[in-house]
Amino acid sequence: MSWNAKWGIPAIVAIMLLCILPAVAEPTVTVSDYTVTPQVLMPGDLGTVTVTLRNTASSASYTERTGAMSDENAATVTVTDINVYIEKATLEGNGIVVVGESYQRIGDLGPGQTIPITFLIRAPATSGMYFPEVWIDTRGGRSTRYPVPVNVNTPIAVARLAVIGTAITTPAAVKPGDQAQVRLDLFNSGASAADQVIVRIGNASTSVRPRDSELFHVRSIPAGQHEPIDITFITDRKADPGIATIPVTVTYYVTDGSERTEHATINLLLRGDVEVGIASIETSPERIVAGQPFNLIIRIENTGTGDAKSVTATVDLPLSGSREAFLGKIKPGNDAPALFRLGGAPPGEHAYNVTIRYTDDWGNHEVTHPLSLSVVPADYSGIVVAVVILLLLAAGAWWVFIRKKPVRNHE
Repeated sequence: MSWNAKWGIPAIVAIMLLCILPAVAEPTVTVSDYTVTPQVLMPGDLGTVTVTLRNTASSASYTERTGAMSDENAATVTVTDINVYIEKATLEGNGIVVVGESYQRIGDLGPGQTIPITFLIRAPATSGMYFPEVWIDTRGGRSTRYPVPVNVNTPIAVARLAVIGTAITTPAAVKPGDQAQVRLDLFNSGASAADQVIVRIGNASTSVRPRDSELFHVRSIPAGQHEPIDITFITDRKADPGIATIPVTVTYYVTDGSERTEHATINLLLRGDVEVGIASIETSPERIVAGQPFNLIIRIENTGTGDAKSVTATVDLPLSGSREAFLGKIKPGNDAPALFRLGGAPPGEHAYNVTIRYTDDWGNHEVTHPLSLSVVPADYSGIVVAVVILLLLAAGAWWVFIRKKPVRNHE
C-alpha cells in the first residue's frame, strides 16, 4: 500500500477536525444578579446587598490530541476545564456605609458556575439613589466593577433604569517600554438601554498613557448586552517597577434623561526587564606571556530597567584556576567586575565563551558571549644576552689575568 493511500486520508481528516474545533472561551467573572434587602431602605437602616458572581465561560476547556493519526491507531482527546480563581470581593460604598470587611481568596469558580456574596450595609442619613460598587479581582490580571442601585427612601423604580458595570482584562505584567493591550467590557444589567455612553481614560500616571485616544463613545448599549473596548497603552521605558493606576470614568444617560457616572480603575503591573552585556575586558598583566599566570577581568553591565539578581559568570578556557565568578545584584545602569585567576596558557589566539546567568522578576536567564584571548610566546632574548655578556666578561678576565701575565726569569 502506498504512503498516500495509507496516511493521506487520515491526515486530511485530522486537519479538518482541527479546523472545526471550537475556540476556547476566555473565562471572566461578572455579576449575573443582585438583590438589595429591603428593596427600599430608610435613612440609618441596616440592609444587605447580595450579588451572584458567575464565570461567563460556559465551556472553558481545551482539547489536546495525542497519538498517531492513522487508521490503525486512533487519536485520543483530552478535555480539561479552566477555572477562574477569585482573589478578592469588595463593596465600595459611594455614599452607603459598608459594615464589615471584604472577602479574601474566595477560590476557584468553574465554567458556568455561580456563587453568592452578601455584604452588610447601612443607609446614610440623606434620602436618594446610591450606587455602591462591587469590586471583583481575579488571578491573571482581570477585574470587574459593578454598581448596585440602592434606594434610600426614594420612589424611583430601579428596575427601569440602565446599570453599567465594567470588566477589565489586563496583562499579568508589562515590561517598561512595551505596549499593553487592555480590554474594557461595559455590561448593562438594567432593564433599559444606556445611551450616549462616554468612556474617559484619566492621566493619573505619567509613565502610562493611551496610544491612540483617551475618549471612547458608544451610541447605545441595550439591556442585558455588553460592549467591549480595546485600549492600547504605551509605557515609559524609564518607568519605575510597580503598579501604575489609570482612572476610568464612564458616563451615560438612562430612560428618564438623567446622567449617570461610574468609576473604574485600570491597574498595570510594571516589571523591569534586565539587559546584561559586557562593558570592558582587562587582563593583568596587560601582555599575557605563554606559561605565566594572569588575571582576566570582565566587567558586566546592566542596561535594562530591572535588577539583575544572583549574577554569575563562567569562562570555558581550558586552563587551571578559578573560571567562575559570583557578582550578586547589578542595578540598572551599573556594572560589576568578574575576576578570573587563571594559570599559564600556550601561545596563540584562544577563542572562548563567557556565560552570564542571572535572575529577575521574569525568571531565570542565561546569556553567552564569544570572546578571544591573545597569548604571546615567552621571550628568552634577555637570558641569552645576559649569558653572552657573562661569557665575554669571563673571556676578558682570562685574557687580562692569565694570558698577559708577565713571566719572571729565574737566575
